[in-house]
Amino acid sequence: MSGSQMPPAAHSLVPADTTEDVRTRGAGVSRQVAVLPVGSFEQHGRFLPLATDTLVACAIAREIAAAHPVHLLPPVTISCSHEHAAWPGTVSISSVTLHAVIRDIAASLRRSGVDALVLVNGHGGNYVLGNVVQESSARGERMALFPAPEDWEAARVRAGVETSLLTDMHAGEIETSILLHAHPELIRPGYETSDFVADDRRHLLTLGMSAYTDSGVIGRPSLGSAEKGKGLLASLADSFGAYVSLLTSADDSVADTGDA
Repeated sequence: MSGSQMPPAAHSLVPADTTEDVRTRGAGVSRQVAVLPVGSFEQHGRFLPLATDTLVACAIAREIAAAHPVHLLPPVTISCSHEHAAWPGTVSISSVTLHAVIRDIAASLRRSGVDALVLVNGHGGNYVLGNVVQESSARGERMALFPAPEDWEAARVRAGVETSLLTDMHAGEIETSILLHAHPELIRPGYETSDFVADDRRHLLTLGMSAYTDSGVIGRPSLGSAEKGKGLLASLADSFGAYVSLLTSADDSVADTGDA
């Protein structure tokens, strides 16, 4: 495939570090922290790509790596998207498989001297990641899940995002804004006229997304902007500092983790 035929921005999903880059970075920190973007491959309406959650997770992880001395990993690109199965193109793996993949990656990192791992989750349906982190922490391993809802809320306010986190559920203002900033070439026409709100989704796990939206969108993508996307990523990179401090602390007991 010639260079002119390469998919736009495909290179940005894979870190370009050499082994010497990793060695040098690790020599300058008390404890190495790896960052693993976890995305998905699922429908995002007619205007955002199936890889949106992966692109968002990678954009966050790149912003983190630009601000903090972390070991940036390539993304997990397919995860738990079962609620989107009604739409063509969506692909899922089981939560058991995702759990095993994360545990294997964490174990491999520890064998190579990187004993702290942060999962940068781009897909809200990856509920199992919370269990992975809880179980790993109970075993005395250093692992965290980012961003927390509080991190998203702080970013939403700082960036001037108008939609609440409840309403901005899927392919809405936040995701559209981040892609307008990070990957504008991948957005198709239509986000300006695709707003749809369904705040009461109490049966989502039983019925799936198709019970609540015909288009696949729940949120207000028309409010998205590149400026908001830039602000969201900047805020999240700032919030990540608390996670670095927590995971690199010499003390395994943390008295106050409210900022993390």
